[in-house]
Amino acid sequence: MVKNTRWFWVLGIVIMLTSCAKTGNREFENAFSAYKALFVIDGRVIDTGNNNISHSEGQGYGLLFSVAANDRRAFDKLWTWTVGVLQRPDGLFSWRYIPCEAKNRTCVDDPNNASDGDILIAWALLRAAEKWGVDGYKSEAIKIINTIEKKLIVAQEPYTLLLPGVAGFKDDSGVQFNLSYWVFPALTAFSQNSDNPDVWKALFESGIFLIQEASFSSYKLPSDWTRINNGKISLDNVIAGEFGFNAIRIPLHLVWSPAFHENAKRDTLLAPFTTWWSSPNKPATLELENEAPSDYTMTPGMKAVVQAVNKIDNGKQPRWPILNRNTDYYSASLVLLSMLAVSDMSS
Repeated sequence: MVKNTRWFWVLGIVIMLTSCAKTGNREFENAFSAYKALFVIDGRVIDTGNNNISHSEGQGYGLLFSVAANDRRAFDKLWTWTVGVLQRPDGLFSWRYIPCEAKNRTCVDDPNNASDGDILIAWALLRAAEKWGVDGYKSEAIKIINTIEKKLIVAQEPYTLLLPGVAGFKDDSGVQFNLSYWVFPALTAFSQNSDNPDVWKALFESGIFLIQEASFSSYKLPSDWTRINNGKISLDNVIAGEFGFNAIRIPLHLVWSPAFHENAKRDTLLAPFTTWWSSPNKPATLELENEAPSDYTMTPGMKAVVQAVNKIDNGKQPRWPILNRNTDYYSASLVLLSMLAVSDMSS
């Protein structure tokens, strides 16, 4: 009788955990259904907060989310549009498409790439290959990974850096970089699918080191954009010297990486973010040179990032924002990205 009772207790726990996993996935699937309805038309992810343009970052997010939602039909439509309109001859992706009458690659007004978009797309392809057993997705991912290695990873002693794009970010004044482009769990996946894994490990390690070294203001926060010249890290002549809509992704990318949690400086690296968020009604952005805050508070997507970091870091249960017509593309993307990070780290 005792054995039977124990067996039923164990079976109940298994059923409960399975039910929770299904519920969590259903929550993400529902969120992705809303995301598609609000932002995706014929395989194009629309940036509703930026004149309805599309870009490689958005396509990368859409591809990642469709894999997580097990929506292969959406994935294939997104991939077909991305290849047909944004992919360049070198395998990378033009970063911006402005809607025009032709609705094809002639609407691309800037053929330069954005390395965060390239990384997101390649990572989504790897995840799709694993989920659906499609070797073609993996081969396409590896082509992109190889081109990133060749064109976008550069040595700037003592660091290994990721160029934000092939053109325009390295000159006599040094290299301008964006630490939110270091998608740490993707870098680990790339090291496992590259003939040069040490390159990706060096990039990973430099990113971790720079998050601590490239910190500014009394809050010790990283900037959306940073410059390095002859080993000196600064905010001189950068695109934006604030902890803002780009840099908010940095702590999420950190806690999303299992390797980060093995780092001896884990708590030290997270402390500036958690301290900054510790009081309510935080501004969305902070100018790091003069500590001037924005006059508006964090968006629902930014708040979702905070919840995801808190969940992964200390187990605090999140309450995800509901997507609706008042949610813009980027805020919605941060919500789903946060949900996906929590799901990955909980599995």
